[in-house]
Amino acid sequence: MTSHSVKTTVANPAPILHAATGFMAAKQLFAAAKCGLFGALEDEPLTVPELAARTGLPERSARILADAMTGLRLLVFEHGRYRNAEAASAYLSGRGEGPDLRPFLEFWDGLSYPHWQSYVDAVWAAAPAPFELDEQRMGVFLGGVQTYNSLHALMLAEHYDFGRHRRLLDLGGLSSAFLTEAVSRHSGLSGAFVATGDLLESARAAAPPEFRDRIEFHDADVLADLIPGRYDAVLLEHVVHRYDAEQNQVILGRAREVAEDGARLLLLDFLLEPAEGRRLDALFAGEYLVVDGTVVYPESEVRGWLEKTGWRWLETMALPGSPRVLIAEAAA
Repeated sequence: MTSHSVKTTVANPAPILHAATGFMAAKQLFAAAKCGLFGALEDEPLTVPELAARTGLPERSARILADAMTGLRLLVFEHGRYRNAEAASAYLSGRGEGPDLRPFLEFWDGLSYPHWQSYVDAVWAAAPAPFELDEQRMGVFLGGVQTYNSLHALMLAEHYDFGRHRRLLDLGGLSSAFLTEAVSRHSGLSGAFVATGDLLESARAAAPPEFRDRIEFHDADVLADLIPGRYDAVLLEHVVHRYDAEQNQVILGRAREVAEDGARLLLLDFLLEPAEGRRLDALFAGEYLVVDGTVVYPESEVRGWLEKTGWRWLETMALPGSPRVLIAEAAA
């Protein structure tokens, strides 16, 4: 009697392991940034003993962190030495051309990561767990958020041509970095930032002195006050997730009131669109839920608001490592 082997195909478990070990990858990244791994590698490639000596880490720990960062494509291993990959050099070495994201990693490690221990409770309640911020923790929080916003501003200016515009309004946003990035690249562009309270003062203080003659700051409530000026571009950066559906339609309507016919609207926020398979938006939906209860809306819902408020959707851009941008045109 001859036995025959039966060839079977089993499902690949890799997606499960990729997701389930995500917390390990995050903690390795946080540790590497905090221990100065990327700064140590910015001058030259190093062996494990050299990296350990440069950072003060035990060789075993240096090897684990370096190999983990290589697996995450933040380091490159060649000829027995490690060097920074492009992203690590730009954003994590402390000497790169991009914004230094280490304060944002500190926020995620020290504040956000521990708070996710309550995530299952937040899911069942569809509401955030208490998130206490004393003065020191508030400093870490604001430093991290503003750092990440600087990355978003850079990515937007890299991928959208502001050179077609003359007057740009940042309506109710969180950071003057968006206006700064835009006007720094285009000499014919000026802008205005509209917000209230601490947000307005923080944005004003952060604006570089060399651009203050081209960026105005106005104290106005986006839901209730008169919005000064006329604009051929309106930016809503990190606005939508902070308001409910009715309030967002009011804000979009107010943006249309100060926009010239044919003006562009740039709505930058995390938005859910599962068909595209981009996980960043859904992960931030969880972050917003557990931290402060704000909402990441489905893109289709937001596009419906645009139609109702005098805007015609043109396209959606997904910025690298950053939110999506819905681009719309003011209907005549």
